[in-house]
Amino acid sequence: MTKELPVLGAALSLDMIALHRDWLFENDRPIEIQSFCWPTTHDGDTPELVAQAKQLLDGHRGRRGLHGPFMSFRIDCADPEITPVIRHRLLRALEICADLAADQMVVHSPYGLWTEAEIATSSVAAAISFERVRFVMGPVIERAERLGVELVLENVEDTDPGLRARLAEALGSPAVKLSLDTGHAQMMHHRCGAPPVDAFALAGGAALRHVHLQDVDGFADRHWHPGEGNVPWKAVFAALHRLPQMPRLLLEVADPRGLRQGADHLIGLGLAQ
Repeated sequence: MTKELPVLGAALSLDMIALHRDWLFENDRPIEIQSFCWPTTHDGDTPELVAQAKQLLDGHRGRRGLHGPFMSFRIDCADPEITPVIRHRLLRALEICADLAADQMVVHSPYGLWTEAEIATSSVAAAISFERVRFVMGPVIERAERLGVELVLENVEDTDPGLRARLAEALGSPAVKLSLDTGHAQMMHHRCGAPPVDAFALAGGAALRHVHLQDVDGFADRHWHPGEGNVPWKAVFAALHRLPQMPRLLLEVADPRGLRQGADHLIGLGLAQ
């Protein structure tokens, strides 16, 4: 019996959701809204943007998510004066999730070469790193639990594909799961010797609930359309099919107007619909 092909969705700003509305709605594709994650989006802008999003999404019956804020901060922040700002931004985004019936929010991983080396060589550093994340994210996780929103931790500069999984498990909340960005993983594989992308997928196991699909050349975070770089898509999808459940799949590309190019490439390979 052949596996049912997973349905592709997209991570897009509101104007690009409007542009691709017919394609997104025809198969109730999952949508990740990316108009609320930027530091230039202020509290006063939120009501108008939420109203616009509700109008655009009227009639959409697929799953919805939000990319949470991420620029200029990390969730393992050690500065107690900055922590309230981080919490405010993340909590505000969670309220937007509630307004838009979104049940996932992407949060960037705090890990990278430097932090991973400290954690690997010092139990004290490992404990401090975890406690910083727990302190910053505690109120955010509690609010996510009440709202029924999954916080999916996305690899960025991670080279250890299991570290985010261990963090999510240690935080001890059903609201904390994992995201995979294929381009980030491929870049760290080429530049820093991290495991290949399919290993990142398998390391997520049952906690992997969300995937950003983008292609790269291994040098930079290109966000090219699938098929334009060297991500091994057949190996990636084979790994995804080995998971207990298929994660939500969102195309996240730098050229969203040409979104269908990457979608058609994956569909043509027989990997998705």
